[in-house]
Order: sequence, then C-alpha cells, then structure tokens
Amino acid sequence: MSRIGRQPITIPPQVEVTLDRDQIAVKGKLGTLTRSLFPELNVKMEGQTITVERKSDSRRARAMHGLARTLIANMIQGVDQGFSKTLDMVGVGYRTQAQGDKLTLNVGYSHQIVKTAPAHTTFQVEAETSITITGIDKQVVGQIAAEIRATRKPEPYKGKGIKYRGEVILRKAGKKGTT
Repeated sequence: MSRIGRQPITIPPQVEVTLDRDQIAVKGKLGTLTRSLFPELNVKMEGQTITVERKSDSRRARAMHGLARTLIANMIQGVDQGFSKTLDMVGVGYRTQAQGDKLTLNVGYSHQIVKTAPAHTTFQVEAETSITITGIDKQVVGQIAAEIRATRKPEPYKGKGIKYRGEVILRKAGKKGTT
C-alpha cells in the first residue's frame, strides 16, 4: 500500500471542502480550487479529515493513490497559505519590472521578454534582480517559474542567468593558458 496515499489529510478550520462524485472543490481565504478525481479511487471526508482509498489493486490505481492524496493536500495548503518561488538574476544589465500582472525581463537579448501572470498568481519584484512568484496552485507557480528561468538558464562558466533562490550552479573551469 502507498505510504503517502494512506496518510489522512487534516483540513484547517478556515478551509471548506466540497466533495462530489467525481470532483473536489476547496475554498479558503486565498481563493477556490477544483479538481477532477481519479475514477480508480474513493475519497472520503469524515469530520476534518480526508482519506483516499483504492477501489481495486490495479496498476493504475496504485500509481494514482499517492498522487491524488498529494494533489488534494496541495490544494488545501494553497488556498490556506499559498505557494511561492523566488528567482534571482545574475548578470550585468539583467533587470526586471512588474507592472500589474505583467513581468518585463531584460536578460541580454535585443528585445524585452514579457510574461503575463495567470489567474490567482502574482509577481513581486523586491530588487531589480529578484522575482517572487506567488499563487494558490503549486503546479502553476512552478510552471511559471520554470518558464521564466528557461528564458536565460544559468550557464556554468560565468554563472550568468536566471536561477532559483538557493540553487547551486556547478561551475566549470574555462580555457587555461599554457604556462
């Protein structure tokens, strides 16, 4: 049995969970999220706890058991506390600006790159070289952070580029002159 899948999920007091036959809706102080449930699983709500159980022991049911539990737990955490990722820009002339739901990046190209924030997601620029992406859906926050990082990945020789805060870039030695 799945170690993650069999753990119960506790619902905080300020979060409201609605279970239908094939959908779950989670409402909290930061917003509302809905998701379709996998047909191979049963989701039961008893008081302030949610449990996920398999209908059968098929390969797909076993694969989806831990995933479904984690997705529901992330929905509850997202509407209660939210998720955030911070990106740092390293390089001469690398700057960013946030205007409303648009983020403008200057990362060494001949043009500016403009990213638009999806629903329930915001961009914050603390310094000109630091971006924080905040939202209630963990997958969307991670996807937007990955797209922004992909515009200029950190390179291993000088370390220039956009990287996650706390990410370690393995540096390579450059060309060495003969002595």
